[in-house]
Amino acid sequence: MISARKAKAFVGNEAGAKPPAAVPHTRWEDVQALLTGSLFMAFAIVLFKQAGLLTGGTVGFAVIIHYLTRWPLGVLLFVINLPFYVFAWLALGRSFTIRTFAAVSLVGIFVECLPHVVAIASINPVFAAIMAGQCAGIGILILIRHGASMGGLTVLGLYLQQRRGLRAGWVQLCGDCLILAFGMFVATPQNVALSILGAASLNAVIGINHREGRYYGT
Repeated sequence: MISARKAKAFVGNEAGAKPPAAVPHTRWEDVQALLTGSLFMAFAIVLFKQAGLLTGGTVGFAVIIHYLTRWPLGVLLFVINLPFYVFAWLALGRSFTIRTFAAVSLVGIFVECLPHVVAIASINPVFAAIMAGQCAGIGILILIRHGASMGGLTVLGLYLQQRRGLRAGWVQLCGDCLILAFGMFVATPQNVALSILGAASLNAVIGINHREGRYYGT
């Protein structure tokens, strides 16, 4: 049931009143969010990889290089994001950069560890595309709401949303499509098409849920 105070706040917001003041997350909440968001993202990558699919952003770029070279995916993910840490530090601040660094590092560790605790013998590629996209979107959304990201295009998308009013989800989607275009060199046309479905699933989560005024935590 909704408490009287929450109901009053809801009615007030519907009537055009100012939203309640933002309540900062505690340090423990931020730690929990970094762990949870990174785990969701890592599991999504495992699903994409198991189905032979691609994803967008720097994660997708790392996956492409992994398919071509068989270098460890977790290490590639960390190294590719190094230039974006510099941009994030200058454009979005120290706190955001440190949390993003932590999130990307955790995803890299989880990606290498998950195959040792989760074995997926068979998975429908259509389901993998949709489910992995949803998991990745949820993971990224959790990280964003706690002042972190997966680096790369997410950093650029957040910067443009804050400074230019562009929706982060649409920026991410455009970049994802560009990365997936390069996927034609390492995947079949069918898998690339399914990868685009996964990218759309991911960005639908971010585009629908990450809107100013719909979330009051910081």
